[in-house]
Amino acid sequence: MSIRQSLRTARRKGQAGFTLLEAMVATTIMAIAVVGLLSNISTSLNTASRLADYDQAAMLAKRQMEHLQSMPLQVGQVYSGTFPRTATDDLEGGWAARVEPFEASLMGAGAVLDRIVLEVWWSRNGQRRTVLLETVRAVIPTSPDVGSRYPNG
Repeated sequence: MSIRQSLRTARRKGQAGFTLLEAMVATTIMAIAVVGLLSNISTSLNTASRLADYDQAAMLAKRQMEHLQSMPLQVGQVYSGTFPRTATDDLEGGWAARVEPFEASLMGAGAVLDRIVLEVWWSRNGQRRTVLLETVRAVIPTSPDVGSRYPNG
């Protein structure tokens, strides 16, 4: 066997594997795919965190609304407060509620309906977010002239 024949045989055997260029292209494609997947995972985690914050705020809002419904509230008055950090998983948060006349009720006994509008807010990473709840409740006015501020139902 001559030297030329052995070189040709060696070249053919070397062609069975990957070239350096092919390996680099494959590595680049894999790197782009991995970066894309990591970006999607990061976005998903941020979305899950934001949804958890909304769930917690909705729970706090419901609790605060139940508390407000159980108290004597004055129409036209604004009530507000903050939530303790332990109740909000270390979120800075608070609430503001206002009471508005809704309508004179047809329920009898001189009852009227008050609308309670509750806004719960919290901050995460410098962004302020809010949840808004509304409800109505029947109230018997303490004086007869109070009913004149309510539209008739």
